[in-house]
Amino acid sequence: MPKMKTKSGAKKRFRLTGTGKVIAAQAGKRHGMIKRTNAQIRNQRGTTILCESDARIIRKSFLPNG
Repeated sequence: MPKMKTKSGAKKRFRLTGTGKVIAAQAGKRHGMIKRTNAQIRNQRGTTILCESDARIIRKSFLPNG
């Protein structure tokens, strides 16, 4: 049985924490900042931890080796 490969796009977009949570970039920050409120722009800085239902898909299918 061949080994499962990590998806190349996923390893560029997601990281796993030590406890197994998935870290991803904030959504909605690519363009159109002029129509967003300053509070939205502030809150979308940096990264965020994905919700558990999304994180399960990422861990199982896209990052099988961690």
